[in-house]
Amino acid sequence: MPGGDAREAAKVATGAVENFPFLPELPARGPGADMIGRTLGLLVEMYARVEPSGWRFGDRPGRDTKRAWSWLGEDLDALEEFTQGYEGPVKIQAVGPWTLAAAVELRNGESALSDPGACRDIAGSLREGLTQHLADVRRRIPGADIVLQLDEPSLTAVLRGQIKSASGYRTHRAVDRQLVESALRGLIEAHDGPSIVHTCAPDVPFALLRRAGVAGVSFDAALLTERDEEPIGEGVEAGLKLFAGVVPSTDAALSDPASNVMGVRTLWRRLGLNPGLLADAVVVTPSCGLAGASPSYARKALAHCVAAARSLADNPE
Repeated sequence: MPGGDAREAAKVATGAVENFPFLPELPARGPGADMIGRTLGLLVEMYARVEPSGWRFGDRPGRDTKRAWSWLGEDLDALEEFTQGYEGPVKIQAVGPWTLAAAVELRNGESALSDPGACRDIAGSLREGLTQHLADVRRRIPGADIVLQLDEPSLTAVLRGQIKSASGYRTHRAVDRQLVESALRGLIEAHDGPSIVHTCAPDVPFALLRRAGVAGVSFDAALLTERDEEPIGEGVEAGLKLFAGVVPSTDAALSDPASNVMGVRTLWRRLGLNPGLLADAVVVTPSCGLAGASPSYARKALAHCVAAARSLADNPE
């Protein structure tokens, strides 16, 4: 979300989508409030600090880690305030292990992705940290049915060997798909509720994510190609939820909500799926995070998603 006011963001996150509130991230506050910094703050016995080149692992929690802890506490306090008495789904997100490994440097300045041992340590530490984090959310919001979202925008690049080395002259070797799947499954199995994976990159590995045990996949619908249709169809028939990013995530003119989901209806017809499944199988979302939008547009975009979803439910065909 845009801005730096935790209470205002929580108010929007619980008011604009009252049936599916979420814990906002406010990266405009600086390092530690960004998606990478926040998740690094969740790790157990692993710490990182900001260097000129980006986040780098270190030996002890420094100023940047402590700032991440402080902002997370502030955001949780605000969400707790605005969810008093609430019962229902609440979305909590963290960066997944592969995007985290691609984004954070080891002490030698190279990406953690270059070291299989470091990747295992990150996944294990993240699993432990998320377990504690989700327990804290349940304590604060006793009626919450937590939906865990793992943000993995770099997942496709990791699978294809497209993450650049520190020098920028080469790329790291592609990670074996079974290792990727196993690490994600370990995190998903640690949560006793539904988990989804979000990626706003092209060529979403739908089949791999299904095998890892996700309940849903969040994606930018504008990036779908014909190649994605078969795994989407198979996934929906197997119960996979689609978090379809169809509303622009940065300031844009918003048209009739029904027009935003026209592509979803068209895809459904092309795949021969039962229109009656649409309302249950599809969640309408912005195409990606709203941090780059203006505060007023972010509120409008979330309300627009609700209206578009209602249109989809009322007129699936």
